[in-house]
Amino acid sequence: MDRKNALVIQTVCDCCRRFGCTTYHPRVSLIDLEKLEMMEEALKFDFFVVLLVEARMDGYGWKYYDFSDATMVFLSPGEVLRIGETNALPKKGWLLAFHPDLFYRVSLKNHRSFFFYRNEEALHLSARETGTVKTCLENIRTELYHSIDTRTWTILSLHIELLLVHCERFYERQFITREDENRILLDKFDKSIETYLLSGKSRENDSLALRYFAEELGLSVAYFNDLLKFETGKAFSGYLQLKRLHIAKRMLREGERPVAEVARLLGFPNVQCFTVLFKKLVGVAPNRFRDSMN
Repeated sequence: MDRKNALVIQTVCDCCRRFGCTTYHPRVSLIDLEKLEMMEEALKFDFFVVLLVEARMDGYGWKYYDFSDATMVFLSPGEVLRIGETNALPKKGWLLAFHPDLFYRVSLKNHRSFFFYRNEEALHLSARETGTVKTCLENIRTELYHSIDTRTWTILSLHIELLLVHCERFYERQFITREDENRILLDKFDKSIETYLLSGKSRENDSLALRYFAEELGLSVAYFNDLLKFETGKAFSGYLQLKRLHIAKRMLREGERPVAEVARLLGFPNVQCFTVLFKKLVGVAPNRFRDSMN
């Protein structure tokens, strides 16, 4: 869906007005989907949105090995929510909207990566997980009904943080239930990474490399990095360095290329950077490592 054709909702207050709901706080709102009569093909929100739909949502990445009691979609500001063939929001669920100011709070900064996943990388919940999420949302609603005072913003932030921490746990569980598919994806990544490193493309910065592999696997950058970290214990930049090191050690064992050429082929800016990193991770300098192999 072209973003230009989407209905743009700029603020939380605007969201409440358009959905016919009472605004209890100008920066946070929880909207019951059963009470809505929106008939739009697509919606673009200029704030963060958490959508809980108490049903399986087709077209949001559900597979036969996923749970199907509910679906959660996370939208960052400016993203478009595609409604589907019926041009209506689902009839059972909740929409949590909150202003980006919330993420300025230090405690929330580490709980936002899945807001940059694609819709096709949505979270699919079991009945028990759905109950946990609804409890978190109920706590948010209770606080919204309380009159605003000096504690309101802090309490709302804590409730939303708890919700997001639970969602992180459920995404990790989803990585586990998708273990076979994820193994296939990472095997494909491992097979292509050496070709990439030796092609000269590795001279680009790591963020471009991350995007390159995510697109090759058909994943968002955020989802791919989180998946890699969950499966290997390392974020992309650390994993890439280990792969560089693995190839460098093999080249040095073969003894066919000078150290400077190995450094250049693997995308290091100069032989000094390569030597420092190699010694840090292996414990000896490249030349000494080669001598020990011979």
